[in-house]
Amino acid sequence: MPKKAKPAGSGKEEGPVPCKQMKEFWEQKPLLIRRDDPALATYYGSLFKLTDLKSLCSRGMYYGRDVNVCRCVNGKKKVLNKDGKAHFLQLRKDFDQKRATIQFHQPQRFKDELWRIQEKLECYFGSLVGSNVYITPAGSQGLPPHYDDVEVFILQLEGEKHWRLYHPTVPLAREYSVEAEERIGRPVHEFMLKPGDLLYFPRGTIHQADTPAGLAHSTHVTISTYQNNSWGDFLLDTISGLVFDTAKEDVELRAGIPRQLLLQVESTTVATRRLSGFLRTLADRLEGTKELLSSDMKKDFIMHRLPPYSAGDGAELSTPGGRLPRLDSVVRLQFKDHIVLTVLPDQDQSDEAQEKMVYIYHSLKNRRETHMMGNEEETESHGLRFPLSHLDALKQIWNSSTISVKDLKLTTDEERESLVLSLWTECLIQVV
Repeated sequence: MPKKAKPAGSGKEEGPVPCKQMKEFWEQKPLLIRRDDPALATYYGSLFKLTDLKSLCSRGMYYGRDVNVCRCVNGKKKVLNKDGKAHFLQLRKDFDQKRATIQFHQPQRFKDELWRIQEKLECYFGSLVGSNVYITPAGSQGLPPHYDDVEVFILQLEGEKHWRLYHPTVPLAREYSVEAEERIGRPVHEFMLKPGDLLYFPRGTIHQADTPAGLAHSTHVTISTYQNNSWGDFLLDTISGLVFDTAKEDVELRAGIPRQLLLQVESTTVATRRLSGFLRTLADRLEGTKELLSSDMKKDFIMHRLPPYSAGDGAELSTPGGRLPRLDSVVRLQFKDHIVLTVLPDQDQSDEAQEKMVYIYHSLKNRRETHMMGNEEETESHGLRFPLSHLDALKQIWNSSTISVKDLKLTTDEERESLVLSLWTECLIQVV
């Protein structure tokens, strides 16, 4: 795909941006990529347009859940939602008469090409990727200046939009926040996005956008990722497993805390020194291990991400195909980017008796319709559980392009056949 790129606001277009140079921008500064090809502009315009709302509303869209109607008034967001189901004629009335912005949540649930794009991005980043569409009439602005807790990619689909970016007050912010105009100063970047243009900026970048008067309406999709995906989040996720394992071997970690420590207003010198020592012990242990226990992040990602893109009925994701694996078979892993392998304490045992087990979670059976919608009661994990003795054999399958079943590092042929049959039943391997 041809593209011209330039650092946002530099004013001079350059050649294609190699992936290795993206490190210069990722989490650092904005990047604007201009695409002047009319054919590409037509493609991007097909991703989502104002008229798509009519057919979507006929499928049962609701205010709040699926769509928001809003406008920026005197630096504040004014929500104009009605109750219950959203109707296209009412949306169009608010759009035309109240100059309101229509925000459509997670369009990848219904638009196949956005599903395909975002599924690929989730594989690339190893992080959830959401999206929202913003449709703004001429002479209007939907949201006040604000910053987000996600990495943002803006793709202009219809019309033109005027963007202003400001220096962050909280670099790589961990939460969303509205900023008052008088606090943010003058914009450091300002430009018009046209169909096909792509703008990237890091989380924490203060921004606002409007559709200038006298132009057609603007439609853009905001694709976002890396929410709660920092080193701090990963440390919090892994530290509990590290403490759990270390406490099994270190009696000092199992010793009781001083009497009435929890009643103290401030931490005592003794407690602080003791905790510092334990942290050094954990750091030393961490240096010598290759097995990091991820208690939640891996599972959460796989449970909530998009299923593999499928142009057909998706049967290949739910029904095993091809030959049944046997001891003399050669097999290979499939859908590798949609599977995580992790070691966790057995979740079916009490705390006192927990043994480690190998868990394999996958997203092949995830529901596209609930992606990024926060429907926890409708979300379930899909996968398998094996004894820890199967870990080496599973790593062989993961790290090989193909492998013979009889070469798997297990004690008996029965174990080898049982392992590959379980994986095949979940559509995770195929016989070659």
